Amino acid sequence: ALDEAAALVLHVLHLPYDMPGGYFEAQLTPVEREQILDMIERRIASRQPLAYLTHEAPFAGLSFYVDERVLVPRSPIAELIESQFAPWLEADAVTDVLDLCTGSGCIAIASSLAFPESRVDAVEISADALEVARINIERHAVGDRVQAIESDLYAALDHRQYDLIVSNPPYVSLAEWRALPPEFHAEPRLGLESGADGLDCVRRILQGAARHLKPAGVLV
Repeated sequence: ALDEAAALVLHVLHLPYDMPGGYFEAQLTPVEREQILDMIERRIASRQPLAYLTHEAPFAGLSFYVDERVLVPRSPIAELIESQFAPWLEADAVTDVLDLCTGSGCIAIASSLAFPESRVDAVEISADALEVARINIERHAVGDRVQAIESDLYAALDHRQYDLIVSNPPYVSLAEWRALPPEFHAEPRLGLESGADGLDCVRRILQGAARHLKPAGVLV
């Protein structure tokens, strides 16, 4: 709750997340206070994730556009990307990366920046989500290296093989999804719910991975 409150206030004030703590002693103008209270009311009344109200979410030290067409970026895979997936990969040897279930494109884009010599395929079954991914690809100026592909997992990839396949797939069981708070129900069900045990998509990723990994490739 504290992190979200800070994100809300800093967004309204157009201030960075990493600003010095001394600024917290500053006083707000009446207009700024009104804008913050308005955003708080919208957050409470709508029960939408804050990122849908601000259209901004941080991931791996980067800022991404998000809206109701994609999940809010929050995967711990960000930490792996920032460490270039060490010790499992040699960063200089990574030339081909596949991000399955790309959503906003955050994993694909962050990976392309972590491996600047790589080509990244950002795969997503949802055409709506791909529109958001393309916004972020343009925002981060990686269109020459990141390709957004509409595909049901590997279906449209032919015989392409990769040094790294990475995915944050749907992983919530149907029962768990039904019990989630309204904030999660505001997100696309397609990106969260994955069958009776939550593993329908995971199983399909595992079953097809060997055909699309290079001999020394890694699946995360």
